[in-house]
Amino acid sequence: MARWFYSLCFFLALPLIWLRLLWRARRQPDYLQHLGERHGFFPPRPDGPLIWVHAVSVGETRAAQPLIDGLLAQHPDCRILLTGMTPTGRATGREIYGERVFQCYLPYDLPFTVDRFFRHFSPRFGVLMETEVWPNLLATASRHAVPVLLANARLSARSARGYRRFAALARPAFAALSGVAAQTLADAERLQTLGAASVEVCGNLKFDVSPAADKLALGHRWRAAFGERSVWLAASTREGEEALLLAAWRQAAANGTLLILVPRHPQRFDEVASLCRAAGFTVARRSHGLPPPEAEIWLGDSMGEMAAYYAAADLAFIGGSLLPLGGQNLIEAAACGCPVLIGPHTFNFAQATDDALAAGAARRVANADDLVGRVQDLLQTKAERAAMREAAQAFAAAHRGATARMLEFIGRRSERRGADPAGS
Repeated sequence: MARWFYSLCFFLALPLIWLRLLWRARRQPDYLQHLGERHGFFPPRPDGPLIWVHAVSVGETRAAQPLIDGLLAQHPDCRILLTGMTPTGRATGREIYGERVFQCYLPYDLPFTVDRFFRHFSPRFGVLMETEVWPNLLATASRHAVPVLLANARLSARSARGYRRFAALARPAFAALSGVAAQTLADAERLQTLGAASVEVCGNLKFDVSPAADKLALGHRWRAAFGERSVWLAASTREGEEALLLAAWRQAAANGTLLILVPRHPQRFDEVASLCRAAGFTVARRSHGLPPPEAEIWLGDSMGEMAAYYAAADLAFIGGSLLPLGGQNLIEAAACGCPVLIGPHTFNFAQATDDALAAGAARRVANADDLVGRVQDLLQTKAERAAMREAAQAFAAAHRGATARMLEFIGRRSERRGADPAGS
């Protein structure tokens, strides 16, 4: 009954969902592409058996890379079906995987759309990345005898409380999973309380994603072009944070320091450029080339170059953490050997943040003014930055190995239930 009511509400909300797509398409026209896939109408499936991996957007698509590489090596007869929900995630999939995967959007979580998905593709098994638990999707997978696992699973205490408020809907969905490979023990315990069975702690796949050598080389070329200027990076900033950051930085004695500002969402690039100019800064944009010497801020309005930004910076602040947004992942910064500053709100990545702080790879700041003060202090103390850089690289190296554990777990838990439909 709970899932029936959920489906009815979802169906009635479709006009609002379409309006939201139109609204987002004002800044990202690609949201109007492949609309049929969102409603269960797909291009012809590739020949042969499929393994389905769902990565909702850019971060999950990048994190899935070692897992997808491992699945292809273990199942050479199979093709990967990679689903997502955003145009930027889809573009990232093309950039990373090329023709090695077949991509489409995951349909909206309605009984008839997800039923068409499973009838059309009939995957051997599915792997959902991190937190993508949809009631109709999982119920329909069970009906089609398709095992579905949750990989690299994380669940904050706040999200767990939200799921518990809808326990009649959430518990059957979590119980329908064939297995859960959790990032940490705390994640595993929270997932089990929501009804997930066969939960094991396998670690975080993002530690196994090595920064691309060409992107690191690009960052080093940028750094050489900046000359003697100090450079700090505000990475993956979210709405509301830039204004705080810019106000605090405006009051500081910058002394020629270059701030590289990279918003989390590409649809906000123009908005953030306007914010910077309104705050009185001279702004250059990555899309226009290297910043001239007089530029105070270089806006990182590109996709897929975060490793290059980290390589070019003397230190980095990880966004999403000045305001209660849960933070963004600091693992890529650590893997690039970039010293990290993080704000007070990191509940989405609590374990990784706590471990980085304990290892000396990161420092916590209380607010924007504290952030700017720490930036100025660290830019003047080369030895302290060098120690943090070494600690960051050691921290990243010490936590690798999740891919092998996850592949072994998936191998044990992905045996198909019931009869194997034609084509798989």
